[in-house]
Amino acid sequence: MDWESTFYIRHLPQSNVAEIPDLTDEYRNVMKEFSVKLENLAEELLDLFCENLGLEKGYLKKAFNGSKGPTFGTKVSNYPPCPTPDKIKGLRAHTDAGGIILLFQDPIVGGLQILKNGEWVDVPPMRHSFVINLGDQLEVISNGRYRSVEHRVMTQTQGSRMSIASFYNPGSDAIIYPAPALVENEAEEKKEWYPKFVFEDYMKLYAGMKFQAKEPRFEAMKATATA
Repeated sequence: MDWESTFYIRHLPQSNVAEIPDLTDEYRNVMKEFSVKLENLAEELLDLFCENLGLEKGYLKKAFNGSKGPTFGTKVSNYPPCPTPDKIKGLRAHTDAGGIILLFQDPIVGGLQILKNGEWVDVPPMRHSFVINLGDQLEVISNGRYRSVEHRVMTQTQGSRMSIASFYNPGSDAIIYPAPALVENEAEEKKEWYPKFVFEDYMKLYAGMKFQAKEPRFEAMKATATA
């Protein structure tokens, strides 16, 4: 179990913010405006990633689109004080399944950690800032040049931590595979490492393997494609 309370707002391909109970009209309107700005930021970041990878501008956005455009939503989380932080995580270690994650952290109460070189590193609260995380799909499309980041949330004994994480992901029927331009000059063993799959199929697998290592997920999708 995780020590968190959440609700999820879908923005794209179709918003469900009007259907979520117990939200004020002001909250719904602010969230709509917030989501439009974050969608634009995510697409700007995709083009910066294209430039860094040597891909043509718009390649990643096109790769995410599928037939109905990308999927995009926001997870609003509360991590209340925990009396036994040594026994339970706020959110267990995992990598995110999708594309770009734009995290608006609590400005006071910390808890987020990322795994770097085998050690857990604190990501401190930063007021008026977004933490940008990358998911499994960008690792596949970039052929491993970008890596999805393993992270977790630690519980705290003092203070409630709030976070707003927005996920800009491929469309459900988007076909994900390494960009050919990034595979051409790779050694043979690396050319075959990342699979080709439909994003929705990956999400179905991820639902049961979220808190496990990502490599078996890639291997499972590869085996499915081969079969």
